[in-house]
Amino acid sequence: MKSKATQSQGLLLFQLSYTQLFALGTLKVRELVPYSPLSVIPQSHPTILGAATIRGTTIPVVDMAAAIGYRPMSDEELKDSYIIITDCQRMVIGFLVRSIDKIIECNWRDIESPPNNLGKNAFLTGVTRIDDKLVQLLDVELLLSKVFPASPETTRAILTDVQREQLKPLQILLVDDSMVARKQLSDALDSINIPYQVTADGQHALAIMEQAEKNGHAIDILVSDIEMPGLDGYELAFEVKNNPAIADAYIILHTSLSSEISVSQAHQVGANEALTKFDAHELIEAMLRGANKVKAIANI
Repeated sequence: MKSKATQSQGLLLFQLSYTQLFALGTLKVRELVPYSPLSVIPQSHPTILGAATIRGTTIPVVDMAAAIGYRPMSDEELKDSYIIITDCQRMVIGFLVRSIDKIIECNWRDIESPPNNLGKNAFLTGVTRIDDKLVQLLDVELLLSKVFPASPETTRAILTDVQREQLKPLQILLVDDSMVARKQLSDALDSINIPYQVTADGQHALAIMEQAEKNGHAIDILVSDIEMPGLDGYELAFEVKNNPAIADAYIILHTSLSSEISVSQAHQVGANEALTKFDAHELIEAMLRGANKVKAIANI
């Protein structure tokens, strides 16, 4: 039996306005530093305030409030603000916030998916209540896609005809709570004409896999985010690998986290691979490795 991942993970709570609490998973957070004057970055996105030099590394700093549509930080507010240094999607970025509230342990099963009617520009992947206050979990993928658009070479994969035929017969399931990440995944497979299913919810993904097996079309490759409301990617992988009926699925945990800890834990819960978002070529290469394993199992 694989080692079970805990659903208790840290949340960093902070404010972008004076009335609303927001949160990031602490696995994305490197450190918190008080605001200090920034150097200008010419021709940068309007929400990039400049660059900070932290321990010899130059890091772009984004006004997070402005980036998600709130009132930008005023000069007067800057002196009391903080910069959250994050490491996600292969980038080290600083996010300027009005204030830091606290860090808490949170059971991710208590985080609910946001309402479906929020629209495509809602920067949320989940909501929860802490001390009777509503807390909104930010969609970092969506935010970064607005400020740092992905280059075309990372979003499109090139396959040979032989490789395409390896993937086409497989049952592929994509799981991610981020709307942007789901679109990136879908676009990557659509561009090479590979069929798939997609869902935003880990619990729903598990149900799809169990039903698919009963129908005689078991999921061959599961691509899942790690940090998700409800059933997160670690626990989804654990549940799959400990259910003999669906345990043969090749699991690729696909995450904005860049931490070696997350990769190590991915293997502990039974995932075959852990990739950092988003590089379509790396993803397809991982799927091809999965196709080879599926073929090997079928020939046993």
